[in-house]
Parts: sequence; C-alpha cells; structure tokens
Amino acid sequence: MKRFLLLYVSLCIVRLSYPQIGLQQFINNPALKHASVGVQVTDLKTGKTIVSHDPQKSLTPASVTKIITSATALELLGGEYRYATHVVLDENDPARILVLGSGDPTLGSEAFGDNTTAFFINATDALKKELQPDKDYSIYVVDNLFGYDGISPEWTWIDMGNYYASGSYGISIFDNSYRLFFDTSDWNAPPRILRTEPEMKKIRFSNFLTLNTSGSDNGYIYGVPFSYDRTIKGNIPAGRAGFSIKGDIPDPGLFLGETLTDYLIRSGIKISRVETARSDYLAKKPQPYKVGKIVHTQTSRPMKDIVKEVNVKSNNHYAEHLIRTIGRTQNADIYSDPLQAGIDYIKKFWEQQGVSIASFTLYDGSGLAPQDAFSPAFLNEVLFFMYSKSKNYSVFFDSLPVTGQDGTLRSFMRGTKYEGKISAKSGSIGGVQCYSGYLMDGSKQYVFTVMVNKFNGTRSQVRSAIEKFLSTL
Repeated sequence: MKRFLLLYVSLCIVRLSYPQIGLQQFINNPALKHASVGVQVTDLKTGKTIVSHDPQKSLTPASVTKIITSATALELLGGEYRYATHVVLDENDPARILVLGSGDPTLGSEAFGDNTTAFFINATDALKKELQPDKDYSIYVVDNLFGYDGISPEWTWIDMGNYYASGSYGISIFDNSYRLFFDTSDWNAPPRILRTEPEMKKIRFSNFLTLNTSGSDNGYIYGVPFSYDRTIKGNIPAGRAGFSIKGDIPDPGLFLGETLTDYLIRSGIKISRVETARSDYLAKKPQPYKVGKIVHTQTSRPMKDIVKEVNVKSNNHYAEHLIRTIGRTQNADIYSDPLQAGIDYIKKFWEQQGVSIASFTLYDGSGLAPQDAFSPAFLNEVLFFMYSKSKNYSVFFDSLPVTGQDGTLRSFMRGTKYEGKISAKSGSIGGVQCYSGYLMDGSKQYVFTVMVNKFNGTRSQVRSAIEKFLSTL
C-alpha cells in the first residue's frame, strides 16, 4: 500500500513538473534568446496558476487584442445585436435621398458569402416605387456617426492605404476595400495596372512595383484617408496575367453614394448630385436634413456572426468598427472621439469586473497599433471571466478559431494531441507572436496566454516553440 501511494505521489509530481520543464525549454529556445516573453496558464476549474513566466509583464499583443474588443462588444451589446442602414426621404427636401449610416462593417462585405450588391439592388427597387422618373434627385450620405478620424493615430505609415488598415466611418461598403489587378506576364517590364474591382474612378496610382520570382506578395499600397493619390511599392510575383493586391477605399461614404447613383440611373431615376455629411461636419453646420419616410432598411448579420469573423479571420476592419460602436453607445455626440470613448469604456468595464488594468494600454480595437500593450495575466483574467461569469460565453468561445481546423489556427498544432482541442486567438505583427485562449481536453481545462516580443529567430521557429510548449500542458 505504501509503495502504491509513493508511486501515485511520484506520478503526480512528474505530471505537475512537466509543464514547468516545458516552459523552461521554451524560454531557453535559441529563437527566443533576446525576446521578451510572458506566459500564464490557469486551471479553469480552480483558478490556480499551472505555470507562468513574467505574467504581469506588459507586452505588445498584436491581434490577440481582438479578444478584448469582441468580448466587450458581446458583453455590452449582446450576440443578437444588429446594425441597420436606412434609406429615407428628406422631409424638408422631397428631392433628396438620405442614406443614414449606423457604422455597420458588414454592408456589402465578402466575409459571409452574401450578395455584396444586395444593398444597392434592394434600395434601388424600393426607391423606384417612391420616386418619379421625370424629376431630378440628389443623394446625401450621412456617414458622420464616428466622425472622420477613421484610423488610430498610432498606426504606422507602412500600413495606411492597405486593406487591413482601412478607415472606419459611419458608412462602410465592400469592407472599405478594393482589388487592384496587374499583368506581370512580361518579365522584362514593370507590373502593368489592369483595373480595380470595384471600379475606383478617381484614384491615381504612382506605380513603383517590381517583380519577384519567389511567388510572394510583397506589394503595398500607400495613402491617407480621403486622398485619391496612392503609391504602390514592393514586389509581386512575375508571370501572372491577373495578380491582385488590396487597398482601402479613400472615402467609403461618397463611394456608396456614387455606386447607388449608378444603380438608380440605370433604373431610370435621375440623380444630379451626390454628397456626404463630411463638409457640413467639418464646418460644424447644423444638421441640414430632416428624416422622413423610411424607404429601405438593410440590417447586418447578428453580433455573434460579426465577432466570429473578427476572431476566426482576424478581421481588423470589423474590430475597428466594434470599438467605435462601443464608444458611440457611451457618448452620442458625433463630435466626440468614438475610438477614445471605446477605449475608456473597455478599461472601465474590465476594472469593474475585478480585472486588473495596470498593464493595459490600448490605441485601437484590432491590435494593429504597435503601442498597444497588456500582460498575459490581464488576458487570462478576461478569458476566465468570459468562461465563469459571462452569459455570452458560448458565443464567445465559438467565435475563436480551432487548432488545426480553421482561420488563423488552421495549421497551428495540426497533427498534435491538441489538434481540435484548443480554441484561441493568434496575434502577429513585426517581431510579435502571441496566442491566447482555451485548452479543453476532457477534465483538463485551461486558459492560457503566450506572448513573445522582439524575437531574433524566424516566425516559424517561434510558432514551433510555442506548439512544443503547449504540448507539455
């Protein structure tokens, strides 16, 4: 009996020490020699720490920031919340059509496989029943809900102009992005611009792209919001007849108005002028319209679908709309900064839940800002709260990609014992690789965060080291 007890105790000690040995091997990995590393693994049933290393260290999180944004949005708005974009007639001017933006990031989005032109088709059909073909009309797009500072002041120049750093405003259309197509079939000539989809009639491109033989997409589009001048730099694969890269639509509200105009004109309705609320907003003029009859309402997918897109596909654009939506619910004044209001609410909300925010610094909702920072302990506390106290836990858990199966974790942990048993968010920008989420394997239920900053090895080496560590849990 004593021998049995001794053996049992010995096995328990070995089991408990295995993660610690794995952690030490992880920290000592040559790829992390000069890196800043933070790790926290917590037992969901007991709340006790399984293993940790500098869990209070404030580190750059990259896209694991979306855990905070999506969780807060669910807690504030609920999984069934939907955005609504209204097409109405101006009660003060019966010849003016109003499009009232609610900050819906899904309007015309490719994310869900829906018809991206449904809004224009439905709005045109509805307006044809109300308008007279022998009259002239104008369109006024109210896209001022979030103001016009659509990007974080902490985003870097190298990102602006690209689709993953598109601006967030009261109106979003087609994910606020377009595709720019090139012909690179002539190896002795620079990439030749073919077209944009959708057609961007006003954009002027300065093309400095070169060709590569690696097959890698290293092409970037540079430009600032509301400017139609774009510079293209980097290199793209040679030998392609229709290679494309993606950029951001400079003025989404105006583009929506112009696109709706094209649909209405083709249907026989005359549109003589298209404008947005931007000029009136910047001049701080009183609202120049009065909402009359609602002709058409386009509603979004529910919040539960939106946060799944945020987390599985790591959709920056959706995340930025979410944090501004959070902010605008707290301060309805359209001249207030919705991004800052969203950040302030996130801090306040998690502090009220008993989560320490001492390590927490935030400048956006997506994690694209290099100055974002918080600790593994902070993330674990948020994830623990969502598991143990949130009525939205199931929706939140289902929004996270699964190892070896989907999204940004499709190849992560594939072929290991934890394939399909970890639901987590990844995060990566220059010199940053992070993972945070849940490990659910029978009675073994953990919440974990691994954050690595300024590593000297390759990204694949760091990913592999994290996989080996998680396999020891």
